[in-house]
Amino acid sequence: MKTLSIMFVAVAFIATSSLYAQRKTDIENSKDHPLVSRFSGAVIEFYKETKWGSYKLPVDDNGKIDWKKPKELEGKVTRIQYTVSPDNNSEFVLQNYKSAFKKAGFTVLISIANEELGESDRPHTWGDKYYATGGYYNGLNNGKFGMGIGLPIWKNNHAFIAGRENKDGKDIYAVIYAVVDEKYTLITEDIVEVEAVETGMVSAENISQAILSSGHIAVYDIHFESGKSEIKQESSAALKNIAEYMNSNAAKKFFIVGHTDNTGNFAAAMVLSENRAKAITNELVTKYGVKPEQLNAQGIASLAPIESNLTKEGRAKNRRVEIVEQ
Repeated sequence: MKTLSIMFVAVAFIATSSLYAQRKTDIENSKDHPLVSRFSGAVIEFYKETKWGSYKLPVDDNGKIDWKKPKELEGKVTRIQYTVSPDNNSEFVLQNYKSAFKKAGFTVLISIANEELGESDRPHTWGDKYYATGGYYNGLNNGKFGMGIGLPIWKNNHAFIAGRENKDGKDIYAVIYAVVDEKYTLITEDIVEVEAVETGMVSAENISQAILSSGHIAVYDIHFESGKSEIKQESSAALKNIAEYMNSNAAKKFFIVGHTDNTGNFAAAMVLSENRAKAITNELVTKYGVKPEQLNAQGIASLAPIESNLTKEGRAKNRRVEIVEQ
């Protein structure tokens, strides 16, 4: 699976049950995520990995909470819930993560606590908006990544922080939501590794097999800046493998076909898909020695979907480049 960017989200809140006692050891088959260090003294209460999913983050580009137009992230989601002593109140958790973000090179996008979160946005409301299945708000993430412990009612000791870093061309976001109860503080980390659906790295061998069996192959390992035709550096391995196949089959000719999903303006998508196909053709010719007469660049936007555009998973599959034998 080709990773485009990595995002992690950490959230903290408290359970409603006064009968709950903090565990002494981590639950079985759980572990810290390598991107996020454990809060001192914390114990893992819940752990779940979702191989690929759609995750919504309610923070806009200006560092404001935006429930109506959240960022939509797609990729692997790991949720880890920790408990820690209630001596670690929400603002203390907030300040610790804020310092950790800055040391790690993150830009803090938002850092707010208690009244700054709004009178109506106490923990039970945040839980409904962010996590819940059903309910009044039908939460942004609709319970699909699991929750080990529920939220408190009317506990107004909570905080929220989000940060962003770009490392080696990959975006990393971090978000913490913290709440404190009488018994303990619960910290939940949502780690979202944003990436395309799993397809496997294209190789000369699997191109050959696909062309022989069906006359074409869908490629998901060539990446572009959003809304642009500039090819990202991480596409070089795929381009090299495509060129290897084409240079070994110099008598054959191919269409390079750009595809999009059905979002946005169709006319603009037609232009974009063709420009991306032309950019790939240019790279193959100028950098990898493919003969120009072998290639014909075409763009057809959303005219040939291979999955339904009604789901995010389907749209991700439809955003592709195809190599088609002429």
